[in-house]
Amino acid sequence: MISSIVIFGLLSGHLLLDILVALLGSRRNIGFGWAFIISVLFTPLIGLIAVLISNPLPAGSEPKYGILGYSFGCLGTIFMVLIATAILFGLVALLLPGI
Repeated sequence: MISSIVIFGLLSGHLLLDILVALLGSRRNIGFGWAFIISVLFTPLIGLIAVLISNPLPAGSEPKYGILGYSFGCLGTIFMVLIATAILFGLVALLLPGI
């Protein structure tokens, strides 16, 4: 039980870092999608380096999210609600072991 929770936590943390790197990439020429894919395939550190190497978007231009950005925004919201619910039920189960 504990090992599956640890694995889930590590994967969730890695995915969160990937999304943060992709959000940084949305304000640069690399865009959200490519920054996210690079972060997932390699590591968030390599993705961050790729984002920082990329040129920033010109002043006044919109961030480049594309359909991938909006999809991850919706899925991210759903997963955050599920994770928060799982944590809440886990805490209740720890505090009230007889239930």
